[in-house]
Amino acid sequence: MKFYGFSFSLIELIAFGLLLLVFLYQLYFYIRYLNGVLHLRTKIKKNKISFQTEQPPVSVIICAKDESENLRRFLPFVLQQEYSDFEVIVINDGSTDDTENLLNDLSVEYSNLRTTFVPVGANNVSTKKLGLTLGIKAAKNDLLLFTDADCMPEDKCWIARMVRNFTPETEFILGYGAYIEKKGLLNKLITYDTLFIALQYLGMAAARKPYMGVGRNLAYRKETFFAQKGFATTLGLSSGDDDLMVNKASNSRNTRVEISPDSITWSEPNATFRGWLYQKQRHLSVSSYYKGSSKFRLSLEPITRGLFYLSFIAALVFGGLIIQIAAGVLFLARLIIQLCIINRSSKYFGGRKYLFTILLFDIYLPLLSLYILTFKKKSLYGKAARWK
Repeated sequence: MKFYGFSFSLIELIAFGLLLLVFLYQLYFYIRYLNGVLHLRTKIKKNKISFQTEQPPVSVIICAKDESENLRRFLPFVLQQEYSDFEVIVINDGSTDDTENLLNDLSVEYSNLRTTFVPVGANNVSTKKLGLTLGIKAAKNDLLLFTDADCMPEDKCWIARMVRNFTPETEFILGYGAYIEKKGLLNKLITYDTLFIALQYLGMAAARKPYMGVGRNLAYRKETFFAQKGFATTLGLSSGDDDLMVNKASNSRNTRVEISPDSITWSEPNATFRGWLYQKQRHLSVSSYYKGSSKFRLSLEPITRGLFYLSFIAALVFGGLIIQIAAGVLFLARLIIQLCIINRSSKYFGGRKYLFTILLFDIYLPLLSLYILTFKKKSLYGKAARWK
């Protein structure tokens, strides 16, 4: 076939045509969704987003299992928040360490700390869901803010930043739960994966297509929890206390995101690949329970990403010089867009810069997820796993 005097074989045109098609979707995904945080930042700067100025009472809920050291390090940062009216409820989920004694000591020092517990030996598949339910029932306030025992708020205005989004029609507030940056390739992988997922769920929510949130930094109403019958439909799953709740009940009207850097919570990352892999397995194990629209939208990105790399290789192998140059231009264009959006977002959140590792992680992470979903997901169902 000839175009403008140049001859191309059918296989060249098919390879490049597919490459161009998936490139266009990848471009749409990055600009529409992953760029959502930066776009929302611009709208906030231009005063196009309104926040409430009052500070209604809030209940912060934390579930902890054998987390005495983390509670000792991080809980005071939550208890010392600069907010007019809040309580902190810590649920001791059958801990066998020094958690109970620590909470008793802190209760003397902080009058806004309340505690409850899940008995040792409770046989629920997810005792965390049971613990959260007990904490929610014990909460005095309708507005609930969730984090984990190993999380530290970035600033003393964390509660204020999250709660300012509770307009009358808002039921869910999604925040960013980041991992503390340390040396090593594993930590870079963990922080990149966490950032990418956060940009995706925050960006989709900003585009009025919310699908998940993370329990490290999440808020919703107590009445919403009971209207959805709590965790009744997910008690048989070892995970999903956060993302499945959001996926089930959030919509384009009742969900907002908080992106200010001082609203972030920071968590201790896994120090071993095995620990992080198990954590990722737990998250992916409930993805099949997402709504059909969410699963379709989420599957498009890794599929088109994989096709992009495959068609790029095909264009290089089977294409002539013109096709190879054109394929190289598309490859570089996508890489530049990635570098700009991901690194600008990471810098805004106070994170590290990713250069050549972006290409490595971009290829490796979807392959790892595919492996987990194909071979590892079933091993998690029905197991009463220890959680952090």
